[in-house]
Amino acid sequence: MKDEISVDALKKRIECAQGEESCDLLFVNGRVVSTFTGEVLEVPVGVSGGRICAVGGGKLKAKKTVDLDGAYLAPAFTDPHIHVESSMLTPEGFAEAVVPRGTGATVSDPHEIVNVLGMKGYEYIKGAAAGLPLDIFFTIPSCVPATHMETSGAELDAAATAGALADHQEARALSEMMNFPGVITGLDDVLGKIAAARVADRPIDGHSPGLVGDGLNAYLNAGIFSDHECFEAKEAVEKLRRGVWVFMREGSAAKNLVDLLPAVTKENLCRLCIASDDRHPDDLVNQGHLDHSLRVAVQAGLDPLSALRMVTLNPAQAYGFRDRGGIAPSFMADLVVLEDLREFKVKSVYHGGRLVAEHGSLLEPVSRKPAEDTFSSVSLPGDLSERFRAYPERGRVRIIGVEPEQLLTGRLEGEASDAGPGKIQFAAVVERHRGTGNVGLGFVEGFGLKSGAIASTVSHDSHNLVVVGVSPEDMAAAAGAVGRMGGGLAVVRDSKVLASLPLEVAGLMSRRGSREVAEQLGRVKRAASECGCVLPAPFMTLSFMALPVIPALKLTDMGLVDVDKFEIVPLEM
Repeated sequence: MKDEISVDALKKRIECAQGEESCDLLFVNGRVVSTFTGEVLEVPVGVSGGRICAVGGGKLKAKKTVDLDGAYLAPAFTDPHIHVESSMLTPEGFAEAVVPRGTGATVSDPHEIVNVLGMKGYEYIKGAAAGLPLDIFFTIPSCVPATHMETSGAELDAAATAGALADHQEARALSEMMNFPGVITGLDDVLGKIAAARVADRPIDGHSPGLVGDGLNAYLNAGIFSDHECFEAKEAVEKLRRGVWVFMREGSAAKNLVDLLPAVTKENLCRLCIASDDRHPDDLVNQGHLDHSLRVAVQAGLDPLSALRMVTLNPAQAYGFRDRGGIAPSFMADLVVLEDLREFKVKSVYHGGRLVAEHGSLLEPVSRKPAEDTFSSVSLPGDLSERFRAYPERGRVRIIGVEPEQLLTGRLEGEASDAGPGKIQFAAVVERHRGTGNVGLGFVEGFGLKSGAIASTVSHDSHNLVVVGVSPEDMAAAAGAVGRMGGGLAVVRDSKVLASLPLEVAGLMSRRGSREVAEQLGRVKRAASECGCVLPAPFMTLSFMALPVIPALKLTDMGLVDVDKFEIVPLEM
């Protein structure tokens, strides 16, 4: 990060550090977390011009003194990999939810909105993030679309990606390269994007679930530096041994943190981070953000200071932020005051040396930026009722097997005649961007619906409409309800809408407040449960059912995808 500071301001910081001038803030009587050494120090901390000017020292003076009364002072948290859009909140609402929880920065991949709106979506979300009481650093999406087996609202080929990297010098990296089969098999356009990032001197985020051995070696030759898709500790260890930064994920649908903790050692701690990837608004509001992940990690046995390093100094070092992640002279005064290092209850949050949140709330309301250009992103075929009647009525069929809190799906088989209430449901993905009329049909096991249907325009990463139900009639009704809202989530039973959540911004996000959206999502999830759904996060699971880069069987608007073969396969066997 460039330190945009005048000579006079720098002189003042130096003078403040020596007690010749008064600091803007002086924190006293606190326990200061040193993420550099893994210690807790009982020293004063001075702040001048939005940056730390002194840690310790007996001559410090201050315009304002903050008595911490024994509380812990730590760097604000940084999430090294998250999709803001998956919070179903615009950046403004996202800030409302996460800043009071101690988050000071994120590295955010906007490939959700870019898959819908192209670089116009990037410009919107970057503008909406400006001026917030946290710093959202964006990356340039690498997979728009993620594969050739789906239809997105936009396409960024290698040339367009190179142009985006050149036009947006603020972008920290090339976003997660999800098309790892394309890398390994040497697809020209995929390698062209990687080459563009290398020429632009940007790191390249990775995405390689389950990839080990020769395939991993091949993938890493592209210069991939990170991965957030490890599901087992031995996979994480292998990737660490090959120089990969491993981001241990604790999201709403995928919770891998506890499973990966056995991989952590004092020797490899410096290459590990904790990330969210995708986190729903109700979880952000009710459970928290990285503060929740810290609780999970520590309760599972991880040392608290090690856990803190994984959400502060390590993410900063991974992305080259030289002035973040620690409490030290010249570092940003992005700070969080914690009651303890087990529950990580946040008392107050400072951003650039300014108090921005206290007792669980922002001190000042966040105004919304205009978003009208992102509306009207949903256009559905008019004959869905008829299209949804095209499922085979009998015979052996391939079935997508979903599991709670996992993105991996099973490759199952069953009888088409068993579809309906109970074990097996109908599934469909409807193209909603370009009016192609594409409708992919499939079967799914694991939702447990006994009645009705659920539908959403949030479906990674092309974000076509995805729907699961016990009958074609309820599926058509659910799809229609979402279409009339201009995008969002809906639960239907007997063709009646039980609950819905409008997501007017690109069919992905709501401009309403974080608590209101969380409450609406809660009603939608309860309605799904009333229809028999057994999944704790059904809409998150629903959204990843359409992502054809995570094994094993997925569904897109073009049909059923065998991810291991990386090809579309027949529904019937």
